[in-house]
Amino acid sequence: MLRLIIGNRAYSSWSLRGWLACKISALDFETVVLPMDTPEWDSGAAKGELPSGKVPVLWDGDIAVWDSLAIADWLADKVRNARVSRGHFWPQDMAARALARSMSAEMHSGFQALRSGCAMNLKYNFPDFVPSPEVLADVARIDALWSRARDVFGTHADVAHEGPFLFGGFGAADAMYAPVVTRIRTYGLPVSDVSAAYCEAVAAHPWMVEWTEAAKAETYPFARYLVPGGVPA
Repeated sequence: MLRLIIGNRAYSSWSLRGWLACKISALDFETVVLPMDTPEWDSGAAKGELPSGKVPVLWDGDIAVWDSLAIADWLADKVRNARVSRGHFWPQDMAARALARSMSAEMHSGFQALRSGCAMNLKYNFPDFVPSPEVLADVARIDALWSRARDVFGTHADVAHEGPFLFGGFGAADAMYAPVVTRIRTYGLPVSDVSAAYCEAVAAHPWMVEWTEAAKAETYPFARYLVPGGVPA
């Protein structure tokens, strides 16, 4: 069985991306939570499980795959090579797939202001949060990307996978941007009507509901991402 090592569900955005990739694959996998900022996290034994010292890490037998985007690609290859009808990772349409991969890569390497200024936090909302101009610029860029994906490809890129997500059915690009959806809701960040509807669809997806409920039930001590003015989510 596949084994996915993640950090705190409430705060680890990259763990969420890797976990969603596993769910998309429809393969059986075990989830192991390694709470961050604990003696276990800092121990050499724990780092033996984490080749990069970070989460998530997917272990497939004795093969380690780390980094969420690499995990998505590994799983996409795994289900394709097995010739089984399972996960819908990337659109079949070439133009849609090009946009989906480009958007995912941009999320992977960009939006530093949003990522540092609005850490993922599923336990609290911050209704009085005032975003910086840099955060707003990142959100505007993401809004434009989401709107383009939905307007151009969302309803017809894959006829068999129509749906309310970026390219119809829930795929790898949605997994990459799911933590951004949580940030928009947590900090009340402004987006267009198209993107607001997309956020609602992602938040209501059964996988996101499952993750969020588990995140809220966590009791691990963690203070790194706490900021003043939070109210329980």
